[in-house]
Formats: sequence, structure tokens, C-alpha cells
Amino acid sequence: MKVGIPKEVKDHEYRVAITPIGVHELVAHDHEVVIQTGAGVGSGIADDEYVAAGATMLPDADAVWGEAEMVLKVKEPVAEEYGRMREGQTLFTYLHLAADKPLTEELMARKVTGIAYETVQTPGGALPLLYPMSEVAGCLAPQVGAHALLKAQGGSGVLLGGVGGVANAKVVIIGAGVSGQNAANIALGMGADVTLLDTDLDKLRMSFWRYNNQVHGLASSKLAIEQHVTQADMVIGAVLIPGAAAPKLVSNDLVSRMKPGSVLVDIAVDQGGCFEDTHATTHSDPTFPVHNSIFYCVANMPGAVPNTSTYALTNATMPYAVALANKGWEQACRDDHSLALGLNTHAGQLTNGPVGEAVGIESVSLESVLG
Repeated sequence: MKVGIPKEVKDHEYRVAITPIGVHELVAHDHEVVIQTGAGVGSGIADDEYVAAGATMLPDADAVWGEAEMVLKVKEPVAEEYGRMREGQTLFTYLHLAADKPLTEELMARKVTGIAYETVQTPGGALPLLYPMSEVAGCLAPQVGAHALLKAQGGSGVLLGGVGGVANAKVVIIGAGVSGQNAANIALGMGADVTLLDTDLDKLRMSFWRYNNQVHGLASSKLAIEQHVTQADMVIGAVLIPGAAAPKLVSNDLVSRMKPGSVLVDIAVDQGGCFEDTHATTHSDPTFPVHNSIFYCVANMPGAVPNTSTYALTNATMPYAVALANKGWEQACRDDHSLALGLNTHAGQLTNGPVGEAVGIESVSLESVLG
């Protein structure tokens, strides 16, 4: 199979979908890998490293998309890339279609086989291709939130860790999954007073032992969110429903009652966000005001640390990419139900129920597609 890796085009997106190790692995299985010139530079990977591993460099994105039977990416295609997609092509990347009806419709109209990293799911419910980027985003959230708290950035001027005789900043994290746990770890390490809210008591019990009861783990409810958010200096939204739109848990009215200069970081922005006023921002213009608070809603947070992110992501994706290249998407999905759950579109049909509900498009069952 001919596998193509174009350069990412989203604002300040420096990640790349393959490392030289990944190229070597695909070439060892007799596949051809074509990569756009400069695709890895932002992650610290030179073209020569790809060539040494067996890749062929192509001058532009049109050439890569035009030759590739399967395209590996990091982020979902944006409008300028729509015209490069073609019928029968396999696209393996983050798609986040529940928050992007136009892309859903484009994939269907162009009859692309779209396999989404974020909906590949193991029998135990884990999301192996979302996990590494959830780790990164969780670790970043307190850092970017702490920066937004600086008075010069419009924040309240509160130091996250405080100093002797002065109260530490109060950080409230909604969602105790992978990103929420990592956010709690970093916020605690920065000296904040951390509260973790979730409806899953098992996750809260895990956080109790993981953080030696230094993080306040509380059962989440509408009233609990209201009580703690209004007292918070920073709120981190880390709620995820696989494939579906994120629930709106922090209302505009609730934000109006928060401390002036408080900061809200929405990790769930790729799935529509878990704050009512969330809209996607970029690394070039990451924040916006809501009432007297600051929202940080960058849709590709891990792109800010591409060296770490690229290697963490490709460690997880490459076994699946090799399987897709070796067997073709259909047999690979039949052989691995976890991978099959990643199938979102094929031959003009939507194959993910939660996405269909979110965007208002009728979906078909996986069984009807795979036979």
C-alpha cells in the first residue's frame, strides 16, 4: 500500500503523523511511504531522517494526497484540504466529527473511508489512540491556565501555588478521566488547591490513593459544580463521552457568578466543549472573555509541544496503521473490533451512532458495512 503523510495545516500545529521509526516499520512490510517535504520539521524531525528510513519526499500536499491510498494525519482535514480527499481513500486521523457537521458531510460526499483515532476503543472501554494526547492536554491545562491567570493576560493575578501566608489558588477539574487526572497531577505539583469532580466513584477512589488524599475528589452533580466553580480561580473542563458531543456543564449564568479574572480551560473543545460559551480558538489567539472570566479553548493543545506529542501519538497509532496497510481497512477492522469502532464514514455512509446523533445525520451499523 502507498501511505501518505501530509504536513499539518492548522494554526500552530507542528505535530506530524509518523516518525522515522514508523516509516521503517511500514517499509519493512513492503509498503511505500510518501511524505510532504518539511512535514516533520516542527517536531524536530528532518527530511533526511525520513529518507534514511525509506520514505520518499514529495514537494507539496497535493502530491501526497494524490498518490496515497491511505493518508495518515494528526488533525482533522480543514476546508483547504477537502478537495484533496477522494473516493475510496482511507483517512486515519483524529476526526472529532460530533463537533464538525461540515467535515462529516464532506467525508460522506467524497466517499472517504474515515477512521477516527478518538473512537478506537478496547473491550474494557479504553481509548488507546486518544489516551496519549489526553495525557498531554491534561498536563498542559494547568500551565496555560496559570499563564492566563497573570494580570497582564487579563487574569486575576493569582499565583497558582501561592506563598507562605497567602492562600493557594483553587483549581476545579470537571472529569477524572485521563486528561483530568493528568491535570490534577500537574496542578497539585504547582501547589494549587485541587478539587476533582466526576460521577464515576471508582475514578475518584483511584485519585484518592494516587494523590494520597491531597486532591479533593468529589461526586459530581449540578449543585456540586455550581458550588465549587463559583469559588474557583481556575476551572478545567475534562469531560469526554466517546465519539459524542461533550455535555455542557458550566453555563453562561454560572460563569457570570465566578470570581473576576478567573480562568476556564476547556480540554473538551474538540468535542464541542463542556462550557456553554466554548468556541474553538487557536494558539495565535487562544483566549476570549466571558463576563469577567477568561476562556482558553485551543482545539489542538498538544500541538504546542510537538516533539513530545508526535512521539507519544505515533507510539500508539503505528500498530493500527501497520495493520491497516497490511490487510486493508476492511479486513483489519473485521479482525480487530477495537479498530472497527474507529470507522466513522465509508462509501457515503456514516457508521458511528453517537456522531450521527450529534450532527443530525442518520447512521448505519458497523455490521452492515463489514458484513
